[in-house]
Amino acid sequence: MADMESPRLYLASASPRRAELLRQIGVRFAVSPADLDERVLAGEPAGDYVLRLAMAKAMAVLEQLGQPAGIRVLGADTCVQLDGQILGKPAGRAEARHMLERLSGRTHEVLTGVALAGGQSMDSQLVCTRVRFRPLAAAEITAYWATGEPQDKAGAYAIQGYGAVFVQHLEGSYSGVVGLPLQETAGLLARAGIACWAPDIRMTETGRGPP
Repeated sequence: MADMESPRLYLASASPRRAELLRQIGVRFAVSPADLDERVLAGEPAGDYVLRLAMAKAMAVLEQLGQPAGIRVLGADTCVQLDGQILGKPAGRAEARHMLERLSGRTHEVLTGVALAGGQSMDSQLVCTRVRFRPLAAAEITAYWATGEPQDKAGAYAIQGYGAVFVQHLEGSYSGVVGLPLQETAGLLARAGIACWAPDIRMTETGRGPP
């Protein structure tokens, strides 16, 4: 049974995908997006970049809330890396095509930093997943862009959407590629005394929650 005295949790993200992943493991939370400059610093490695942003998002929201006792804020950030270069969200069709052509038939890394801030503590973890694409035809890259899915996605694809058909092999955390590595996130929450599998309306209505 969920511990009703657990600290309250805020998700420092407007991403519906991250929110749905948290709901998937029965975590109670409120959404409070962080507004930050997310540009990469000169010479900054991809892992450092996503961890920095995850921690910055968590701290920014915690400060907005006034750092109340018992509150924890979860921040996360994800990027795609190929040949040591960070592939962000494409600026348009041409850039998305170029990204997908580079990813075609190759293995890239998806790095997600996750951080939990509260009180005087900050707990964080970096998760790296290796994803291999099958070779992509020019026509399907064009068709994929037309779906609208690549436009606001790092690396110009969404593994949880139409882009799933491109993935030949994955080594690591699937949910990390979506945007929030659940096993690692659950570990951060557990260390802060925040329970997973808490009963909620959605779980009860689908018959997966406690009676």
